[in-house]
Order: sequence, then C-alpha cells, then structure tokens
Amino acid sequence: MRFKYLSTACMLIAAIFLLPGCSKDDNIRLRDNNILPSVVTDNFNLKTFSTALERTGLTKVVSQKGPFTLLVPSDVAFSKAGIDGPGGVIGTNSALLESLTAYHILEGVYRLNELPFLFNQEITSYGGGKLYITRWIKAQDTILTVNGSRILPQATTASNGLLQVIDRVLKPYRFEYLADAIAADQSLTLFYQALQRAGMESLLRKKGPYTVFAPTNAAMITYGYASLEAINQASPTALAALLRYHIVADRRFLNDYILSTGSTATSTQAMIDDNTVKITLIPNNEVQGGYEGITLQGSGNGNTQIRIVQQDIITGNGVLHTIDQVLRITQ
Repeated sequence: MRFKYLSTACMLIAAIFLLPGCSKDDNIRLRDNNILPSVVTDNFNLKTFSTALERTGLTKVVSQKGPFTLLVPSDVAFSKAGIDGPGGVIGTNSALLESLTAYHILEGVYRLNELPFLFNQEITSYGGGKLYITRWIKAQDTILTVNGSRILPQATTASNGLLQVIDRVLKPYRFEYLADAIAADQSLTLFYQALQRAGMESLLRKKGPYTVFAPTNAAMITYGYASLEAINQASPTALAALLRYHIVADRRFLNDYILSTGSTATSTQAMIDDNTVKITLIPNNEVQGGYEGITLQGSGNGNTQIRIVQQDIITGNGVLHTIDQVLRITQ
C-alpha cells in the first residue's frame, strides 16, 4: 500500500521520540494490528518465520494491501530443517533465506480447504517457484498438503490475507529438469551414467511430469554395476529396461501414496514400462492409525522392502526420491 504523506499519528510519534520519521510499513501497522506480519509475530510457534520475514525485508511486502496467503512452517519444522529458531535464521545465507521465505508467500487469497479434491494442483509462489496443493479425503478426514507436506486445516484470517501453518519447510526447487537434479547429486552418479548410456536422459528433460525413484551408488554397486566403466560396458537396451522400472509418468510425493492407499496399507504403482511396484505404508508408532512413509517392492525383489533415502525433491518437471536398493523385475 502506498501513501503520499505520513499519517498524523506517525508524525506525532516521530516527534515525541525524536525519530527521523516512520516508514510506510510503520504507518500501516499503526492503523492495523491484524496485518499478516503482526499475526505471525503474535503466534508463539512462528517466531522463526517472523524473523525470516524481517531479515529478508519481506515483511514490507506482506505488509502491503495484497492480499497474500502465507504458508508458514512452525518453529519445530524449521528446527527439523536445520534452522533452529531466530538465531538459526541469522546464521543462514541471506540469498538462500530470501529464496526460501519468498517460496512460502502466495499472491492472492487461497482458501485451500475449498479447492477441488485433486492431487497436486499447481500454484505459483511470490518467488516464482511452483507449488503443488493436494486436497483429499482419508478415512473421515479432509487432508491438505503442499509439496507433500501437511497443512493444518484451519486458516487464520488477517486484514490483508490468510495464514496457513505447515509441518515442513518447503525448499524451492533448484533445477527445472529431473535430469539436472540427478546429475547434481553425488550419491547418484552411477544412476545418472546409466541414464546417459541408455539414451534416457532426454526423457527427464521433457515437460512430464515424472517421478523418479533413483537407486543410490551403493544400491547400483550391490546390483552389479560397480563403476562407471561397468555401466559403459553394459547393454543400453538392458539398462533402459531397468531404468524404465524406476520412473512414473506422474508427479507423486510420498504423502500422495499415504493418502491414496486404502485400509490394507498396500497398493501398487504402475511404472512407465507398464509393470507395477508394490507400495507398503510404514506405520507411525506415535500416531494411532497414522503412517510416516512408504517402502517399495519390485516384482523381482522377493520379500525385500526398499526404503526411501531422500524424499520429495521437487523439480520443474517432477519429483525425485532416492532409494536404498534397485527395483528388480521378475525375469
């Protein structure tokens, strides 16, 4: 919101305290204690995000008329992401912090609990990155997620928008294409080499979306590809057959599987080779009836449950998960 002149109240306060003047944001706050930055500050569980807004200068942005919707990670969520309280914010690289904070700001009012019951509905953040909102019914509950992270269902209304609390810090994606995200991960060099040898890297540079379950280097070595040289000597056709069993023609966060899997806690996922992988939900021992993740089982993996090492790595054309073993197909 722009003002040509300082308000009378602002000038009086400046005169009383011998201040040089009040900013436009101070002017707004004098007249409105229910503006988004004030609502964030007044919540004892959101101190880290409040500090991030101030440090990045984004408090000024979300003090404007807007409206805006803030997806605010709790202090616990920030701690889990390695940013422990306001002190952790101060110690974070400023450019990284600004990108991360802007990713949690939406321009406009998004009443997420009124969206259609669909998976991964695309919206764009203030920082320009894409986010994906799911609204789904699980048992008797309506569940909201963003990039696979749970959103608390009750929104807080401010005078210039809405505030929604989420349980994880959302990381803006660094790469437009899955191929580049895989290439940049030093734990996936063997998998990336296999993509190149099989002529499949170009697939992961297309619009998609795709989801990739990429075996780590240790998993590839265990499977029999012990080095880059071994992969370069392998049949491109055989490699392509193997790789296609690790790619889904859709965007799938781990929580999507938890929401879409029924009471048996098992389901199947079709891969781009038309074969299926078994999905089994991992119970959350701290939440009755809840689940904390998934395991995978290829048709040739026997009784082995394959675990997720890293989850929900978002890119412009899909999602990357890393896994601790190779998915095997029954021969």
